[in-house]
Amino acid sequence: MSSLKGFEAAARLLSLRAAAEELHLTHPAIANQIQRLEESLDVKLFAREGRHVVLTPAGERFYPVVREALAGLVQGAEALRQMQHAQPLRLQVYVTTSIRWLAPRLTRFQAEHPEIELKLTTCSVGWEFDEANADIGIVFQEAPLAEHLHWQPLFASRLFPVCSPELLEGESGPLAPEALRTLPLIGVYTEGWNWDSWFELQELGPCPSRNCIVVDTLAVALEMALRGEGVALVNGPFADADLLGGRLVNPTGQVIDGRGEWGAVCHRELEQDERVATVLRWLEAQSQSLAS
Repeated sequence: MSSLKGFEAAARLLSLRAAAEELHLTHPAIANQIQRLEESLDVKLFAREGRHVVLTPAGERFYPVVREALAGLVQGAEALRQMQHAQPLRLQVYVTTSIRWLAPRLTRFQAEHPEIELKLTTCSVGWEFDEANADIGIVFQEAPLAEHLHWQPLFASRLFPVCSPELLEGESGPLAPEALRTLPLIGVYTEGWNWDSWFELQELGPCPSRNCIVVDTLAVALEMALRGEGVALVNGPFADADLLGGRLVNPTGQVIDGRGEWGAVCHRELEQDERVATVLRWLEAQSQSLAS
């Protein structure tokens, strides 16, 4: 490598002495590098014309190859430096989304995109995209976004109840929706949808509050449901793995289309950023594999 650098400088400057000064070497050191390179290639790269050096035909052919190769190495090294100093992408995610959908997929993302570092920020109360503190958000949206934000749909709103099979012991077949009035219900006060809206959509009157325990996240509600402590109301794919594994069941068999949808959001100025675009494409692919 040092011989190639010496050759490039000498060929560009047509002077071994000038090349030595540029590379902070002695004149004999540069001459030695050129000699070793010529010996390894078994060809003369320079010829003397008086007190000056000129490239031989072989040297003229070799020079652009070496220059391009060294330029590529410099560019590659600079890209690595920039990657090392690039700030992690800040990803805003709700607690339940993080625990029950994104977290199981993060190892896969890291394996596919080791050049991108993600920094997750979870929130359990605020539903709006915090663009001051996040580059990308995975949020639930019912109303149109502001014009300066880009929206990538992920999955639709799907409302359905879930509980442990043990809670339904003695029951055969799906329950009628009104039968949920007699079961302990687990509500989530931070969510815009709730048992009141579910009973309203079913035209069953108000939710029986005396049977309802209220917690702060769906993640907590699902853990309680898994332990047989009540029926949780789910919006999205966050109980799918437990339903597939038989740890949870939908006691009524009903799924209601809710208002709004889940998606990824970012500022429109970041939409064309390669790292942001990569994350958005990956999230979309994950949602599509979920749907299939």
